[in-house]
Amino acid sequence: MSAESTENAISADAPAQDEVQDELQNEVLDDGAADAPNDSDGAGLAAGKGSSTSRLEEEGDVAADYLEELLDIADIDGDIDIEVRNGRTYISIVAEEEGTGLENLVGRDGEVLEALQELTRLAVLSATENRSRLVLDINGYRADRAGDLQQIAEDAIASVKASGEPVALAPMSAYERKIVHDTVADLGFVSESEGEGADRHIVVSAD
Repeated sequence: MSAESTENAISADAPAQDEVQDELQNEVLDDGAADAPNDSDGAGLAAGKGSSTSRLEEEGDVAADYLEELLDIADIDGDIDIEVRNGRTYISIVAEEEGTGLENLVGRDGEVLEALQELTRLAVLSATENRSRLVLDINGYRADRAGDLQQIAEDAIASVKASGEPVALAPMSAYERKIVHDTVADLGFVSESEGEGADRHIVVSAD
């Protein structure tokens, strides 16, 4: 197993709607004044970005170590890739060959993957004392799911156009809801989240 870290510039990742910020409020990292510019020539901003990038790289390394140990315990082969982009760390576990057992770490509808992502975030918090918004993907599940979510959003919009009535979608994770929110906004429609906890879901409407 190997871990590779890719360093990219950190840019502001503003969601399409203010409501999405509420969706992710429990995951947002408070970078505080350390990332704010302290002088007029922008040196403070550059230092802040560098500090943020270093922290994200650190959490990627911690997450990779934790996941490597887990794979060893489970006797599952997989390569771990780390990427830092848009102010977030992305960890991917992939296998060169099929039948390695990684599918067991995804589970039905990604339930095991979501649980493993939370455990990895806790491992980062324990090691760094910083809350993490890292995203874990295994065998490209999230990439495939993103395509499904975009189709779900488009189907909901088609239904709204045909009936004029709002459409309620099935409950989703905050990460998946953001994908749907962005897709709906790009298509000129409105989406809001309703419900609490595991029942939190999106309602799509024309206005």
